[in-house]
Amino acid sequence: MECDSKTLKKINQKRDKNSTKGDFGKILIIGGSQDYIGAPDLACNAALSILRTGSDWATVVAPKKVAWAINNLSPDIITKKIDCKFFTSKNTSEIIEFSNRFDTILIGPGLGDKKETLLFCNQVLTQIKQPKIIDADAIKSVQIQDISNSIITANKRELSILIDNSDLDISKIEDIQPFIGNNIIISKGSIDIIISDKKIAYNKTGNPGMTVAGTGDVLAGIITGFVSQNNSLFDSSCAGTYLCGTIGDQLFKEFGNGFLASDFIDKIPAYLKV
Repeated sequence: MECDSKTLKKINQKRDKNSTKGDFGKILIIGGSQDYIGAPDLACNAALSILRTGSDWATVVAPKKVAWAINNLSPDIITKKIDCKFFTSKNTSEIIEFSNRFDTILIGPGLGDKKETLLFCNQVLTQIKQPKIIDADAIKSVQIQDISNSIITANKRELSILIDNSDLDISKIEDIQPFIGNNIIISKGSIDIIISDKKIAYNKTGNPGMTVAGTGDVLAGIITGFVSQNNSLFDSSCAGTYLCGTIGDQLFKEFGNGFLASDFIDKIPAYLKV
Protein backbone atom coordinates (compact mmCIF):
# COMPACT_ATOMS: atom_id res chain seq x y z
CA MET A 1 0.00 0.00 0.00
CA GLU A 2 1.28 3.47 -0.88
CA CYS A 3 0.25 6.68 0.89
CA ASP A 4 -1.29 9.20 -1.52
CA SER A 5 -3.79 12.05 -1.73
CA LYS A 6 -6.63 9.59 -1.11
CA THR A 7 -5.02 8.80 2.24
CA LEU A 8 -5.21 12.47 3.18
CA LYS A 9 -8.77 12.90 1.91
CA LYS A 10 -9.92 9.96 4.03
CA ILE A 11 -9.10 11.71 7.30
CA ASN A 12 -10.20 15.18 6.23
CA GLN A 13 -13.98 15.46 6.52
CA LYS A 14 -16.40 18.39 6.66
CA ARG A 15 -17.66 19.40 10.08
CA ASP A 16 -21.15 19.67 11.46
CA LYS A 17 -22.19 23.33 11.72
CA ASN A 18 -23.22 22.74 15.35
CA SER A 19 -19.72 21.68 16.41
CA THR A 20 -18.36 23.13 19.65
CA LYS A 21 -14.90 23.69 21.13
CA GLY A 22 -13.28 20.42 22.04
CA ASP A 23 -15.11 18.28 19.48
CA PHE A 24 -11.95 18.14 17.38
CA GLY A 25 -9.36 17.33 19.94
CA LYS A 26 -7.77 18.41 23.19
CA ILE A 27 -4.12 17.47 23.09
CA LEU A 28 -1.47 17.40 25.79
CA ILE A 29 2.16 17.68 24.72
CA ILE A 30 4.67 16.48 27.31
CA GLY A 31 8.07 17.91 26.51
CA GLY A 32 10.91 20.22 27.28
CA SER A 33 14.02 20.30 29.42
CA GLN A 34 15.71 23.37 30.86
CA ASP A 35 19.06 21.82 29.90
CA TYR A 36 18.00 21.54 26.24
CA ILE A 37 18.18 25.03 24.74
CA GLY A 38 16.14 24.13 21.65
CA ALA A 39 13.31 22.58 23.67
CA PRO A 40 10.87 25.52 23.50
CA ASP A 41 11.13 25.70 19.70
CA LEU A 42 10.61 21.97 19.26
CA ALA A 43 7.59 21.84 21.55
CA CYS A 44 6.20 25.02 19.97
CA ASN A 45 6.53 23.61 16.43
CA ALA A 46 4.72 20.44 17.49
CA ALA A 47 1.89 22.36 19.16
CA LEU A 48 1.37 24.79 16.28
CA SER A 49 1.36 21.90 13.80
CA ILE A 50 -1.39 20.26 15.84
CA LEU A 51 -3.48 23.44 15.78
CA ARG A 52 -2.93 23.90 12.03
CA THR A 53 -4.48 20.48 11.36
CA GLY A 54 -7.72 21.84 12.82
CA SER A 55 -7.50 20.49 16.34
CA ASP A 56 -9.15 22.70 18.94
CA TRP A 57 -6.74 22.79 21.84
CA ALA A 58 -3.01 22.20 22.43
CA THR A 59 -1.47 22.41 25.88
CA VAL A 60 2.23 21.90 26.55
CA VAL A 61 3.24 20.68 29.99
CA ALA A 62 6.89 21.55 30.52
CA PRO A 63 9.47 22.63 33.09
CA LYS A 64 8.65 26.16 34.20
CA LYS A 65 11.33 28.12 32.31
CA VAL A 66 10.68 26.16 29.11
CA ALA A 67 6.94 26.77 29.40
CA TRP A 68 7.43 30.53 29.80
CA ALA A 69 9.68 30.54 26.72
CA ILE A 70 6.95 28.76 24.74
CA ASN A 71 4.44 31.41 25.82
CA ASN A 72 6.79 34.05 24.45
CA LEU A 73 7.03 32.20 21.13
CA SER A 74 3.28 31.93 20.55
CA PRO A 75 0.14 33.24 22.25
CA ASP A 76 -1.88 30.36 20.76
CA ILE A 77 -0.34 27.68 22.96
CA ILE A 78 -1.47 27.03 26.51
CA THR A 79 1.20 25.85 28.92
CA LYS A 80 1.20 24.04 32.24
CA LYS A 81 4.30 25.01 34.18
CA ILE A 82 6.03 22.38 36.32
CA ASP A 83 8.55 23.47 38.96
CA CYS A 84 11.52 21.44 37.76
CA LYS A 85 14.47 21.67 35.36
CA PHE A 86 13.65 18.37 33.66
CA PHE A 87 11.06 15.68 34.24
CA THR A 88 11.71 12.84 36.70
CA SER A 89 9.59 10.19 38.41
CA LYS A 90 8.75 12.83 41.03
CA ASN A 91 6.51 14.40 38.37
CA THR A 92 4.82 11.19 37.20
CA SER A 93 1.66 11.23 39.30
CA GLU A 94 1.01 14.95 38.68
CA ILE A 95 1.38 14.56 34.91
CA ILE A 96 -0.79 11.45 34.74
CA GLU A 97 -3.54 13.17 36.73
CA PHE A 98 -3.32 16.26 34.51
CA SER A 99 -3.44 14.13 31.35
CA ASN A 100 -6.96 12.94 32.20
CA ARG A 101 -8.28 16.26 30.84
CA PHE A 102 -7.08 15.43 27.32
CA ASP A 103 -8.03 12.93 24.65
CA THR A 104 -4.64 12.52 22.94
CA ILE A 105 -1.08 12.69 24.26
CA LEU A 106 2.15 13.59 22.43
CA ILE A 107 5.34 12.96 24.38
CA GLY A 108 8.93 13.62 23.43
CA PRO A 109 9.69 17.05 21.88
CA GLY A 110 12.68 18.56 23.64
CA LEU A 111 12.58 16.17 26.61
CA GLY A 112 16.22 15.14 26.58
CA ASP A 113 17.46 11.68 27.49
CA LYS A 114 18.61 11.89 31.08
CA LYS A 115 18.16 8.57 32.87
CA GLU A 116 15.64 10.09 35.30
CA THR A 117 13.62 11.56 32.42
CA LEU A 118 13.48 8.27 30.55
CA LEU A 119 12.21 6.57 33.70
CA PHE A 120 9.50 9.24 33.94
CA CYS A 121 8.54 8.63 30.29
CA ASN A 122 8.26 4.90 30.83
CA GLN A 123 6.02 5.36 33.84
CA VAL A 124 3.76 7.80 32.02
CA LEU A 125 3.52 5.78 28.82
CA THR A 126 2.67 2.52 30.51
CA GLN A 127 -0.08 4.09 32.63
CA ILE A 128 -1.85 6.58 30.34
CA LYS A 129 -4.67 4.94 28.39
CA GLN A 130 -5.43 7.60 25.76
CA PRO A 131 -3.90 7.38 22.28
CA LYS A 132 -0.24 8.34 22.51
CA ILE A 133 2.26 9.61 19.94
CA ILE A 134 5.77 8.77 21.11
CA ASP A 135 8.52 10.84 19.53
CA ALA A 136 12.21 11.70 19.87
CA ASP A 137 13.90 10.80 23.16
CA ALA A 138 10.72 9.31 24.63
CA ILE A 139 11.15 6.38 22.22
CA LYS A 140 14.27 5.37 24.14
CA SER A 141 12.24 4.75 27.30
CA VAL A 142 10.00 1.87 26.21
CA GLN A 143 9.76 -1.69 25.01
CA ILE A 144 7.21 -2.27 22.27
CA GLN A 145 5.64 -5.07 24.36
CA ASP A 146 4.87 -2.73 27.28
CA ILE A 147 2.89 -0.02 25.47
CA SER A 148 -0.49 0.08 23.77
CA ASN A 149 -2.62 2.38 21.63
CA SER A 150 0.48 4.27 20.53
CA ILE A 151 2.22 5.60 17.43
CA ILE A 152 6.02 5.56 17.52
CA THR A 153 7.63 8.02 15.09
CA ALA A 154 11.24 6.88 14.85
CA ASN A 155 14.33 7.54 12.75
CA LYS A 156 16.89 4.82 12.08
CA ARG A 157 18.83 5.36 15.32
CA GLU A 158 15.70 5.52 17.47
CA LEU A 159 14.37 2.32 15.86
CA SER A 160 17.61 0.54 16.67
CA ILE A 161 17.29 1.56 20.33
CA LEU A 162 13.64 0.46 20.43
CA ILE A 163 14.46 -2.93 18.91
CA ASP A 164 17.35 -3.47 21.35
CA ASN A 165 15.23 -2.40 24.35
CA SER A 166 12.48 -4.78 23.19
CA ASP A 167 14.99 -7.65 22.86
CA LEU A 168 13.89 -8.40 19.30
CA ASP A 169 15.96 -10.20 16.67
CA ILE A 170 14.72 -8.94 13.31
CA SER A 171 16.50 -8.45 9.98
CA LYS A 172 14.30 -5.63 8.64
CA ILE A 173 11.80 -3.30 10.26
CA GLU A 174 8.77 -4.96 8.62
CA ASP A 175 9.59 -8.07 10.68
CA ILE A 176 8.41 -6.23 13.81
CA GLN A 177 4.80 -6.70 12.70
CA PRO A 178 4.04 -9.85 14.81
CA PHE A 179 5.23 -8.05 17.97
CA ILE A 180 3.50 -4.72 17.45
CA GLY A 181 0.18 -5.30 19.25
CA ASN A 182 -2.26 -2.42 18.71
CA ASN A 183 0.56 0.06 18.16
CA ILE A 184 1.86 1.68 14.96
CA ILE A 185 5.51 2.04 14.01
CA ILE A 186 6.58 4.78 11.62
CA SER A 187 10.08 4.17 10.29
CA LYS A 188 11.19 7.58 9.00
CA GLY A 189 13.51 7.65 6.02
CA SER A 190 13.78 8.35 2.29
CA ILE A 191 10.70 6.13 2.13
CA ASP A 192 8.62 6.17 5.31
CA ILE A 193 7.30 2.77 6.39
CA ILE A 194 4.07 2.66 8.40
CA ILE A 195 3.46 -0.66 10.15
CA SER A 196 0.43 -2.01 12.03
CA ASP A 197 -0.30 -5.59 13.06
CA LYS A 198 -2.28 -6.13 9.83
CA LYS A 199 -1.08 -3.58 7.27
CA ILE A 200 2.10 -1.97 5.96
CA ALA A 201 2.12 1.26 3.97
CA TYR A 202 4.90 3.21 2.27
CA ASN A 203 5.16 6.97 1.87
CA LYS A 204 7.40 8.26 -0.92
CA THR A 205 6.89 12.01 -0.50
CA GLY A 206 9.67 14.10 1.01
CA ASN A 207 13.29 14.99 0.21
CA PRO A 208 16.74 15.21 1.86
CA GLY A 209 16.15 18.84 2.84
CA MET A 210 13.82 17.51 5.52
CA THR A 211 16.80 16.43 7.59
CA VAL A 212 16.73 19.96 9.06
CA ALA A 213 16.18 19.92 12.82
CA GLY A 214 12.56 20.14 13.94
CA THR A 215 10.78 18.47 11.02
CA GLY A 216 10.22 15.38 13.15
CA ASP A 217 8.35 17.48 15.70
CA VAL A 218 6.18 18.94 12.93
CA LEU A 219 5.40 15.43 11.66
CA ALA A 220 4.56 14.24 15.18
CA GLY A 221 2.30 17.27 15.63
CA ILE A 222 0.44 16.69 12.37
CA ILE A 223 -0.17 13.03 13.20
CA THR A 224 -1.29 13.91 16.72
CA GLY A 225 -3.77 16.43 15.32
CA PHE A 226 -5.25 13.81 13.00
CA VAL A 227 -5.55 11.24 15.81
CA SER A 228 -7.29 13.77 18.07
CA GLN A 229 -9.96 14.28 15.39
CA ASN A 230 -11.14 10.68 15.74
CA ASN A 231 -9.10 9.11 12.97
CA SER A 232 -7.48 5.71 13.40
CA LEU A 233 -3.82 5.49 14.38
CA PHE A 234 -2.94 3.86 11.06
CA ASP A 235 -4.84 6.33 8.87
CA SER A 236 -3.43 9.27 10.85
CA SER A 237 0.10 7.94 10.40
CA CYS A 238 -0.30 7.44 6.65
CA ALA A 239 -1.96 10.82 6.11
CA GLY A 240 0.55 12.62 8.35
CA THR A 241 3.65 11.26 6.63
CA TYR A 242 2.16 11.95 3.20
CA LEU A 243 1.20 15.52 4.10
CA CYS A 244 4.49 16.38 5.78
CA GLY A 245 6.47 15.03 2.82
CA THR A 246 4.26 16.83 0.31
CA ILE A 247 4.79 20.15 2.10
CA GLY A 248 8.52 19.40 2.26
CA ASP A 249 8.58 18.88 -1.51
CA GLN A 250 6.83 22.23 -2.05
CA LEU A 251 9.32 23.95 0.26
CA PHE A 252 12.20 22.41 -1.67
CA LYS A 253 10.84 24.00 -4.85
CA GLU A 254 10.78 27.37 -3.10
CA PHE A 255 13.99 27.27 -1.05
CA GLY A 256 16.09 24.34 -2.17
CA ASN A 257 17.67 22.77 0.91
CA GLY A 258 17.44 26.03 2.88
CA PHE A 259 13.97 25.68 4.40
CA LEU A 260 13.20 25.52 8.12
CA ALA A 261 10.93 23.29 10.16
CA SER A 262 8.82 26.32 11.05
CA ASP A 263 8.16 26.90 7.32
CA PHE A 264 5.92 23.82 7.28
CA ILE A 265 3.39 25.07 9.79
CA ASP A 266 1.51 27.77 7.90
CA LYS A 267 1.30 25.59 4.78
CA ILE A 268 -0.64 22.81 6.51
CA PRO A 269 -4.17 24.29 6.21
CA ALA A 270 -3.97 24.77 2.42
CA TYR A 271 -3.75 21.01 1.95
CA LEU A 272 -6.66 20.35 4.32
CA LYS A 273 -9.36 22.58 2.81
CA VAL A 274 -12.58 20.65 2.10
